[in-house]
Amino acid sequence: MTEKEILKAIDNKYDELGVPVEAMLEGLLWSKPITYWDYIQTDALLGLQVQRTTLPDEMVFIMYHQVNELLFKMVLWEIDQVAKSKEITTSKFAMHLSRISRYFDMLCSSFDVMSDGMEREQYLKFRHTLTPASGFQSAQYRKIEFASTELINLIDIRFRATIDRNTPFKHAYEHLYWQAAGKNYNTGQKTTLLTLFEKKYMGDFIDFMEDYNECNLAKKFQQLPEKDQKDPELVAAMRHYDYTVNVKWVMAHYNAAGKYIGGGDEDLEATGGSNWRKYMHPKFQKRIFFPFLWSKEEIENWGQDV
Repeated sequence: MTEKEILKAIDNKYDELGVPVEAMLEGLLWSKPITYWDYIQTDALLGLQVQRTTLPDEMVFIMYHQVNELLFKMVLWEIDQVAKSKEITTSKFAMHLSRISRYFDMLCSSFDVMSDGMEREQYLKFRHTLTPASGFQSAQYRKIEFASTELINLIDIRFRATIDRNTPFKHAYEHLYWQAAGKNYNTGQKTTLLTLFEKKYMGDFIDFMEDYNECNLAKKFQQLPEKDQKDPELVAAMRHYDYTVNVKWVMAHYNAAGKYIGGGDEDLEATGGSNWRKYMHPKFQKRIFFPFLWSKEEIENWGQDV
C-alpha cells in the first residue's frame, strides 16, 4: 500500500469506530516506544514463581507446571480457531491440528525436565506442602479434553452405557472419568481435592461442556467432506494427536509418579489422595478422543503397548 492508501485506511478504520483519527494520531505523540520486556511482561511473568519451602527443586516443579499451563493455553487457542469457524475447510482444520499436536509433542518431549530434574529426596519433602493440590486440578487440561471429543468418551468407562446425548450435563459431569480420582461412588463422598476443584470450576466446566458439545474437534472433523475424512495423512494426524494426549502424555506423568512416589506394594498416595496407578494408566479408562478412527483391536489394547 502507498502512504496515501495507508492514511486513508486508517481514517476509514477510526471513522467506523466513531473515534476522531486526529485524537488517535495525537496520542502517538505521547506514547512510549514498546520494548520486549513490556510487550512480553517479563517482570510480571518471572515474579509468578513463589515457593512454599526452602528446597531448591521446588522451583523446578513450579516453573515446569507453569510452562505446561502456557502450552495448554496455546492448545485451547488453536482449538478455538476450529470450533468457532462456522464453515471449516480441510486445510484450515489440518493447519490448526498440526499446531495443536506440535504443542503436545513439546509437552511430551519436555517432561524429562521435571521427571529427571528433581532430587527424589527433595520432592518427597516439599510435596507435603502441596496437599491437597494436584496437577489433576488443571482446568485448562480438562477444557482441552472437552473441546477435543464427544463427551461420552470422557465418561468413566463403568458408566458409559447409562449415559447418552440426552443426559443432563450436570449428571454427565458427575460421571466423568477423572471423578474416580476423588470420589467414592459407593458413598458419593468427594475428597477435598475434588471439592475445592468443583467449587472453583464446576459451573465453568458445565458451560464449557455445553458450548463444545456440537463443535469439538471430533465433530468438526466429521463435518469435513467425506473424502477428506478418509485422507490417510489427516487420519494419521488425528490418530497422532489422540495417542499423544491420551497415552504418551499420560504415561509421562505415570512414569514420573512411579519414580517419585512409586514403590511396589508400598506406593505413596498422590498429593490429592488418589489411587494414581488405576486413575492414570490409559488401559483402565481407555480415554480415546476419536474412537471411530481406531480398530476394535486397537481400542481393546489401548495403552498396553507402553
